[in-house]
Amino acid sequence: MSRRFFGTDGIRGTVGQAPITADFMLRLGHAVGRVLRRGRERPVVLIGKDTRISGYMIESALQSGFESAGVDVRLTGPLPTPGVAYLTRALRLDLGVVISASHNPFQDNGVKFFSARGEKLPDEWEQAVEAALEEPPQWADSTGLGRARRIDDASGRYIEFCKGTVGGELSLRGLKLVVDGAHGAAYHVAADVFHELGAEVVRIGCSPDGTNINAGVGATAPQALVRAVAEQGADYGIALDGDADRLQMVDAEGRLYNGDELLYLMACDRLDAGLDLPGVVGTLMTNLAVELALQRRGVPLVRAKVGDRYVLEELQARGWQLGGEGSGHLLVLDRHTTGDGIVSALQVLQALQRRGVSLAQAVHDAPLYPQVLLNVRLAAGADWTRNAALAAEREAAEAALGQHGRLLIRPSGTEPVLRVMVEAEDEALARSTAERLAAAARG
Repeated sequence: MSRRFFGTDGIRGTVGQAPITADFMLRLGHAVGRVLRRGRERPVVLIGKDTRISGYMIESALQSGFESAGVDVRLTGPLPTPGVAYLTRALRLDLGVVISASHNPFQDNGVKFFSARGEKLPDEWEQAVEAALEEPPQWADSTGLGRARRIDDASGRYIEFCKGTVGGELSLRGLKLVVDGAHGAAYHVAADVFHELGAEVVRIGCSPDGTNINAGVGATAPQALVRAVAEQGADYGIALDGDADRLQMVDAEGRLYNGDELLYLMACDRLDAGLDLPGVVGTLMTNLAVELALQRRGVPLVRAKVGDRYVLEELQARGWQLGGEGSGHLLVLDRHTTGDGIVSALQVLQALQRRGVSLAQAVHDAPLYPQVLLNVRLAAGADWTRNAALAAEREAAEAALGQHGRLLIRPSGTEPVLRVMVEAEDEALARSTAERLAAAARG
């Protein structure tokens, strides 16, 4: 069964356009509630959100939908996506719900779900929800309606959890950090974590107004962090995205480090500490230089489909702990069940402290290949797989790159665009190849 509403990271779109409307969210809450009640008489769900103004509307509609199906609701208000995953597990609830469009602009919003174990749910569960959406509603009567209440200490619980992932081993005293919350879900918790561990913290991107999430700040606009680190004379900068499950970092020299480099750093730290590391999971987008550097240390890298849910599935299938994406989704499964930008930053800082090196020194033996990524907006109804010009250009590009690069063409799971990526030892070759492929894709 194909999925009509769910993409690679829940349901997402432009607010006011189907399916991101109040009436659909009411139906969605009701349908999810009915699926939950197949396994339990009185399920309880947790709803968290980021700082978009539309979150209030969606939260109210989902809450009504759940209650109409006889499901109880717990509300956290703004809280990072990984915080919702953690609290769902810690409070032994049946489902975690996050209202967020992650790194997208404020005009977009969406909904994603976590299991009782704080993990992304499988395709089969999403298909069951879509099937329930097609069925007539079964409204609970007055005595069977769900009830809602707010969890007042949600932020404090999550802050303590984050600090607990490094135990008492890490002290940040003497470090000056700039923390960029992207005007998003972590605006009121991220800086507190690092401050309570001893760091001097400068906050940017921590003043949400409902419409400025991800706007010129955060992991998707890291130049604001680069500037702030230089202006403040900070040791490091930490950038999260709108729902705080992504991480980018900056050092005192203004150099930006993406998820591929941070993943490599964490893998090397585990090897140097004598911990078991049977393998690492990346994605089809993971930089080839990281794969080759890990191979030199005897660690295989397995590539999953793009999307942290697929990295998680591969890790679980293999019983491995470490994986991630260049975008900054990093999974450390012996610390958390899902990607967490704050927890990942703590793992990086702990690794640097333990090894007594800088970020640059920690990744010097894995210089990334230049990687050019172009987004090609597709016309409505266009089928890029039938584009003969693109197929011919792709064949020629693969022959030209040979063993010195690679390319990837894939549709986005969250936007109506085709992503064209070319990676090569020579940057000029990578860019010219990507531009030819993009031109062919546009027709």
